[in-house]
Amino acid sequence: MRVCGVTDTGCRRQDNQDSWTIRHLGGDAVLLVVCDGMGGAQAGSVASSVAVEAFAAAVEASGAPEGRDQWEKLLASACREANGEVYRLSLEHREYEGMGTTLVAALALPGGVCFLNVGDSRGYVLEDQAIHQATVDHSLVQMLVDRGEITPAQARVHPQKNLITRALGVEGHVECDLTWREPGAGSRLLLCSDGLSNVLDDETILRLSGQQGSPEEFCRALLDLTLERGAPDNVTVVLAQL
Repeated sequence: MRVCGVTDTGCRRQDNQDSWTIRHLGGDAVLLVVCDGMGGAQAGSVASSVAVEAFAAAVEASGAPEGRDQWEKLLASACREANGEVYRLSLEHREYEGMGTTLVAALALPGGVCFLNVGDSRGYVLEDQAIHQATVDHSLVQMLVDRGEITPAQARVHPQKNLITRALGVEGHVECDLTWREPGAGSRLLLCSDGLSNVLDDETILRLSGQQGSPEEFCRALLDLTLERGAPDNVTVVLAQL
């Protein structure tokens, strides 16, 4: 499995509040994580970096469970630990009050991939000349789409598209979503912050994937095009080629 990741402050922000990591867990298991912090420059970057490390460390420390149910319990537990760590810091330090972060993770195992998400950072699967969003945004516009009040196209340009309905570290407890996918050999797993998905639509991401042979070239092409189009937010991309 080939993996890579890139991040950039973008064209308008002064600080990068995104964080990411790739961890090889042994036994051909790989964990990918992206967090997009909020709460001011310093607080947002603290929230995302603390969440990434706490989540990944909790998964690494738990060994390699057997069966999907056990993996799901492990990932959910790691999410709770990360949430608790960020929330604790927000209570102990006035400058961190109210900080939080999104979290999206993909655990790639032989035979399947488990996605976990909180907030609007996304996970995608690209395979067979098709792109599938594996996660569902926890956002106001997604809620309006689900209710049939606006279309997905309208959601992309909605003035409140950046409002999320769920974030890690804001409260003492948070719910995460878990979903399994079974992508075939050669498929690509893509995690990103909304700095990418708010600028590039699915069709553009898929087109770039077809034009770039290596994961590293694809990551770079995604970042470069987002920057070329103005990149109003921090941009982070993490990729695995199965």
